[in-house]
Amino acid sequence: MQFVYHSHAGEETLHVDVKAYEHLFKVRRIGIGTTLFWRNASDDILYEYVLESIGKKEALLRLTHQTYAPVFSARSLHVGWSIVDPKIVEKTLPMLNELGVEKMTFFYAEFSQKQFKLDRERMERIVINSSQQCGRSRLMWFEMLPNLKAFLSAYPEATIIDFSERKLTAHDDVRTLVVGPEGGFSDKERAMFDAHRILGLSCSSILRSETAVTAAVSKILA
Repeated sequence: MQFVYHSHAGEETLHVDVKAYEHLFKVRRIGIGTTLFWRNASDDILYEYVLESIGKKEALLRLTHQTYAPVFSARSLHVGWSIVDPKIVEKTLPMLNELGVEKMTFFYAEFSQKQFKLDRERMERIVINSSQQCGRSRLMWFEMLPNLKAFLSAYPEATIIDFSERKLTAHDDVRTLVVGPEGGFSDKERAMFDAHRILGLSCSSILRSETAVTAAVSKILA
């Protein structure tokens, strides 16, 4: 673990719920006098705290030092991903977070199963845990839009990953990327692509949606 997340990190005194941070106080058995690094994941500062006391419900930490230490991708990338099974989304999010995706926008495509509902709070917890492990200093943003039309209206500069003779390369200037669901985009949706750049992946096999989004992001950011 590179740091511990708390939304109030940066305050002179940090009051921490012992139960919420059970992995620190019961699993790792952090003792009084121990120094820990914390982030609030919004200001790129790494805060150093010393543990002053531990009660049954609350621990008290005192700020001793702070360092400006940004950790993020050299390139900014926004990904639009049509909604697939939430379990698949949750499994894939840590990889996209580690790679450095700045923002994720989810939308329903024609072939999305409409009964799928994403749990935003759960996804935020997953990203927090991922960031603590990989050291990323700012949290990924989440956005929900109703459909592909709304996405392309909001982000007309988007690049679409679909079947194309022109393949995505690491040198393409892509800042907003769109990936479809299982089964790809419908003919109705492809009719919306005229004003947008369409790129394919060089892999000749048919990819699952989560494989395609991870491959495309890796090509751009890794």
